[in-house]
Amino acid sequence: MIDPRVTRAVAAVDPGAHPVGSGVGVAVAQFAPGPDQAANLSVMRALAGTAVARGARLIVFPEYSAFFEPVMGPSFAAASEPLDGAFVAALGTIAADLGVHVVAGMLETTDDPDRFSNTLVALDPAGRLVAKYRKLHLYDAFGDRESDWVLAGPVQEPETFQVAGVRVGMQTCYDIRFPEVTRRLVDVGVELVLVPAEWVRGPLKEQHWRTLLTARALENTVYVAAADHAPPVGVGNSMVVDPMGVELVTIGETTDVAVAWVATERLESVRARNPALALRRFTVVPR
Repeated sequence: MIDPRVTRAVAAVDPGAHPVGSGVGVAVAQFAPGPDQAANLSVMRALAGTAVARGARLIVFPEYSAFFEPVMGPSFAAASEPLDGAFVAALGTIAADLGVHVVAGMLETTDDPDRFSNTLVALDPAGRLVAKYRKLHLYDAFGDRESDWVLAGPVQEPETFQVAGVRVGMQTCYDIRFPEVTRRLVDVGVELVLVPAEWVRGPLKEQHWRTLLTARALENTVYVAAADHAPPVGVGNSMVVDPMGVELVTIGETTDVAVAWVATERLESVRARNPALALRRFTVVPR
């Protein structure tokens, strides 16, 4: 758990300050959300404070940060909220208090009272909602059926936002198994892809997680920042991967934050040596 001394020290830290070096500080924040939204937000605030103390300008929390239980059922839809509800408002307060961008997964209400949208929200340093993403590919695999309770998001132009000149896009968990999701983000100019997740543990699942995140970074020559649930349900291993597939930071199984620096100069250098995007002969074609 987070050292409370670090959280208390945040008030003395300039949220816009950078440590020595270039680039934008991006934090992946790993914890295990539960069914108590207030408790989840308390942990998130502490983690965000630690991230800022370590130099972060953007903090990425997992999928289902607002509410989670190991077995999906009616309680999930009951816990859903609109985008102007209490959870997004609380995230906006955290972002504004610390002067950073914050991204997290929530349960968004729909017109169907029994189903919800698995939604990511991005709040800017003023606490304003600047982008959202509704999960496209639902986790109907490995014995689970997310589609029994969740409505898939619409296929539409990706929403993006900027952090200190870096163009940022979002996708969720199981979406990482579908390369075209990341490629569509890159095609609208995204340089940093965020992947909040609840990557369920199981045989070879940690290997899948690490391989897929690295592949998406390599094939698109982009940064990938992925925030997962801590065990026992999630695999953990939240990480930031650079455009050459290097794991810049990785968290193991604990509740913690890790910060890496994303630099457009690094991205441009990699693309000059490996111009795979420019050399491709196929575009992403709708099914």
